Amino acid sequence: MARRAAEYRAEGRRIIDLTLGEPDFAPPAHAVLAAQEAAARPLGYTPANGIPELRRAARRAVERDRSLSYTDAEVAVGCGAKQVIFNALFATLGPGDEVIIPAPYWASYPDLVRLCGAVPVIVPCSADSGFRLAPDALEAAMTARTRWVVLNAPGNPSGATYSHDTLTGLAEVLRRHPSAMVLSDEIYAHIRYGEGEYIGIAQVAPDLRERILLVDGVSKAYAMTGWRVGWGFGPADLVRRITAVQTQNCTQTATVSQIAAVAALEGDQGVLAERCETYRRRRDAALAILRQSRHLDTLEPDGAFYLFPRLATGDDLAAAETLLEAGCATVPGSAFGAPGHLRLSFATDIATLEEGCRIIVATLDGIPA
Repeated sequence: MARRAAEYRAEGRRIIDLTLGEPDFAPPAHAVLAAQEAAARPLGYTPANGIPELRRAARRAVERDRSLSYTDAEVAVGCGAKQVIFNALFATLGPGDEVIIPAPYWASYPDLVRLCGAVPVIVPCSADSGFRLAPDALEAAMTARTRWVVLNAPGNPSGATYSHDTLTGLAEVLRRHPSAMVLSDEIYAHIRYGEGEYIGIAQVAPDLRERILLVDGVSKAYAMTGWRVGWGFGPADLVRRITAVQTQNCTQTATVSQIAAVAALEGDQGVLAERCETYRRRRDAALAILRQSRHLDTLEPDGAFYLFPRLATGDDLAAAETLLEAGCATVPGSAFGAPGHLRLSFATDIATLEEGCRIIVATLDGIPA
């Protein structure tokens, strides 16, 4: 839909694009300045696992923000969180191995698993469950071939997070299946609308530490998607295997991007709360409009910058097509393993967002926009 929206705009049509999964902010000024200064001097290769300054900055940040402590040997650096995830899967999966993926899911997870010759096991998590994986559903999906369980919170596309109690229940299941690792994708952890410190599986179940890969990066919180810097915290043996894959498939993450990421992590963090509050205002403005429609059931997301309304008609492909022709681009929920939904990004200015939401409501309800 993003491609078609761009094509329509190139033809001169006005299209409100609510498809893109990236912030509409600039990177923090101190990160940009660090990159500019670095680019003016010679920049050679770095270690495949990133410059020591970046590994140290990432470790300090996760201790500051999530009260978790890791050694240098427990940090893997890659070209964005996606590459760290792929490297981890490639280093650990073989034919017939299984990876449990709750749906709705980030669209790349199943394909990354398939690229490694393994089998994605999709566990539907409906809107009625808050789009969260329940312990009993996890237990039912586990087999002797399960190698990874994916937890993404706040989730893309749902924005759902997990409570302490639910994480405790999931940890109890995982303890009964010691061959399964946990991929905790926390790339949206700084974009949350509740109070208190972020809570993930690593905080709730410290005894599972040697089985958890916590993935993060600068793309979402620091609005640095194109800079391609991410990292993972996990057991030293897994980090060595991830780094071995990294060494052969791209050598390293761009040096200037690593330097900018260090500045982002170590500089003024006030921008994160400011931008989160902007996202909150946008979320609330969009919800106020979408909830006027009799054809949409829209949950309030806990985090990230997406809304994932359920359609009364259930046909998300037809709805997305109709909305595009009406002037608003969305993403069908089928792309995320959840037919009958639409994903709307509110990473855009509030006036544009409100206009797009009004088009959606008017089109689905069959009234003039």
